Amino acid sequence: MTDKRDVSGVWYGRFAGTFGVYPNRFIAHLEEVGGSISGTTSEPDDFGDAGVLNAYVSGARDGDAVRFVKQYDGAAHCAHSVDYSGTIADDGTEITGEWRFGRFSGQFVMARENFEQELLAEERGVALDADVEAR
Repeated sequence: MTDKRDVSGVWYGRFAGTFGVYPNRFIAHLEEVGGSISGTTSEPDDFGDAGVLNAYVSGARDGDAVRFVKQYDGAAHCAHSVDYSGTIADDGTEITGEWRFGRFSGQFVMARENFEQELLAEERGVALDADVEAR
């Protein structure tokens, strides 16, 4: 059986913080292998002229505990790293927690959709197999 808390996939996130850190959003492409997490993030550059800020992600998941470092690639005006620590929901669709960079800190949330066949069939009110066979 596959662990629903495996973080592999596409995540849509938001973060906000203290000391003038304005809320922002990001997309994370993550891969988990044996508890190790790697991937990338992209987020709007609301205060620079880069358009998009890109970063690399590395970390780990142990049960429901998720920790990773987001290291900006330095191509724009950001070259620092941010530590993230959170908890993934049992169904694997949401991670919530805190981020920290020097004296700055705040909250984050990441979400993904759960596209299990049974759930999709319930949403549509039809069996997926019947729909496919009818074509």
